[in-house]
This record gives sequence, structure tokens and C-alpha cells, in this order.
Amino acid sequence: MAREIAVQPLSKVAFAGFGDVIETKDAEQRLINEGTTTRFHDLAGIDVADQDGRPLISLFRGQPFAFPVEITMMERHPLGSQAFFSLAGRPFLVVVAPDEDGRPGTPLAFLAAGDQGVNYAKNVWHHPLLALDAVSDFLVVDRGGAGENLQEFSYPGETFLIVS
Repeated sequence: MAREIAVQPLSKVAFAGFGDVIETKDAEQRLINEGTTTRFHDLAGIDVADQDGRPLISLFRGQPFAFPVEITMMERHPLGSQAFFSLAGRPFLVVVAPDEDGRPGTPLAFLAAGDQGVNYAKNVWHHPLLALDAVSDFLVVDRGGAGENLQEFSYPGETFLIVS
């Protein structure tokens, strides 16, 4: 039997225990390039230095999921944060879970608006990329370098259904 999880809107307050919401709303703005460009400054804390890690930028192309979305596993990155921002301006699903004695607890689901991204803090349980509606490209900033930076966990005998 699957347990249903409702989707809630993504906000800085609701997501605070899991990382940063990347958005321009309420961000510090700086005019640069002789006033022709607005810089929305310091939107997320990139944390990748453990074990001589280095920041890297990648593009991920996510295949779309449709509701209900079945969640049977989670992952986390113990050596670095991981940021996602949709380049297509499409909403996407963000699923995280609190840590319960080294394993993920019950998932929480957030709907990121097309102008929002997330930066999962180091060691936060989350589901891999969940694009919605159409194939979508994402700018991803995470950690490169030596060391084991991926842990996966499959929920034994449990399935969670994310419903819209």
C-alpha cells in the first residue's frame, strides 16, 4: 500500500531545513556593468570544499514525470551541496526527507515555480530530479573531486505517492 504525500508550494521558510530556495524575490540587488545589468547576489551557499572538492557546473536534461509520482528511494551527498535551476522556466517537483538515524524519513514534496530553484544542503536526503510537463534542462552546481559523495536508500516495502 502506498502512502500519499501532498505537494506544497516551495518557499524559503518551508524549505529552510533542507537548503536554499534560489529565487530573485527579496534578493539583494546590485547594478553592475555600468548599470545595464541587475545582479541578484548570493542566492545560495555552495558547500563543496570537503576532501578537496571543487565546484562544477553541469546541465541535466530531465524526462518529465506525471502525477502521481511514485517515490521508492532517496539519495544524499555527504560531501557537498547540490543546486538545481530550470533553464526552461518550467515548474519541477522537489522531494526531500528528514534524516532519521541515517535513513530518510517520510518525504515532503514541494512544487518549484518556473522562476525558482533549490540548493540541497550537504547530506540532505532528496529524490533525484523530477521534471514535470516536458523534457527540461537544468543548470546544476555541485561537487567534483575525490571521495564518496553519493548515498542511496530504497524504502524497504514502502512506497510514497506524490499527488498534485
